[in-house]
Amino acid sequence: MRLPWLTLTLHSAPVRRAASFVPTSRTTDAHSLDLLQHFVSRARRLFVITGAGLSTESGIPDYRSEGVGLYARTSRRPMEHAEFVRSAKSRQRYWARNFVGWPQFSSHQPNSAHKVLQQWEERGKLHWLVTQNVDALHSKAGQKRLTELHGCTHRVVCLGCGAISAREELQRRFISLNPEWRAQAGVVAPDGDVFLEDEQVLHFRVPHCDVCGGILKPEVTFFGDTVKKGTVQFVHDRLGESDAVLVVGSSLQVYSGYRFLLAAQDRKIPVAILNIGPTRADHLAELKVSGRCGEVLSVIHPL
Repeated sequence: MRLPWLTLTLHSAPVRRAASFVPTSRTTDAHSLDLLQHFVSRARRLFVITGAGLSTESGIPDYRSEGVGLYARTSRRPMEHAEFVRSAKSRQRYWARNFVGWPQFSSHQPNSAHKVLQQWEERGKLHWLVTQNVDALHSKAGQKRLTELHGCTHRVVCLGCGAISAREELQRRFISLNPEWRAQAGVVAPDGDVFLEDEQVLHFRVPHCDVCGGILKPEVTFFGDTVKKGTVQFVHDRLGESDAVLVVGSSLQVYSGYRFLLAAQDRKIPVAILNIGPTRADHLAELKVSGRCGEVLSVIHPL
């Protein structure tokens, strides 16, 4: 189902009526909550992996959730790394869509699950958190012991010189270069895009790096790209310091996150999973709890 189309102008944030991107689920039973409480209580250095299912409760859609994810609602697919690098037209289309979606996407706020995990860090329960999300909601919640495995849409990187800049600064450059540009947009995607037709972006101008003139790209891992080896090793090191793994809101279908569950199995580190629906790592977990992340985590105490 597509959301109603909205008319967007250059200086207005897109307004979308709230829609639930959280899959339907039953209330988590008391026995499952007790088991999860016991799992968290006995952990002294908890390693947490979060995914898109955490951010759906903040109004950001995911890709794979049954009935409500992007793949269920539309035939459109996210940008791939190779296409972005080789095609100026693809970059123009990507940045035009991202420009329109940015005011709404960047305004999303942490939900109760993000806040609980930050509190667990403050109280010494959470040793390290790895998120597969690119929405900066953990940072907004104040999380410090954090690795953004797939990067963050709030940062932009130059593919030429490697310079990092703020996405908000790029938004101002877009406005300056495109004072008369207008577009209509539909559904907002998990990485901040909106869906635009090709003819809508023909005259959209994209700036280059103001340091070297290179290509600008969001500092995120697009589909088809790989996470930096140094980042992967850093996360493995933090996992090795931990005594339990909790997965929150991820189906772990992407190998970049799933590999840490395989490593936990090799190290004989116990695993619990909180997610709506099956995950790739269910067979590796001693405990699987189905439920909304915020509702469940809010009643778990970091004893």
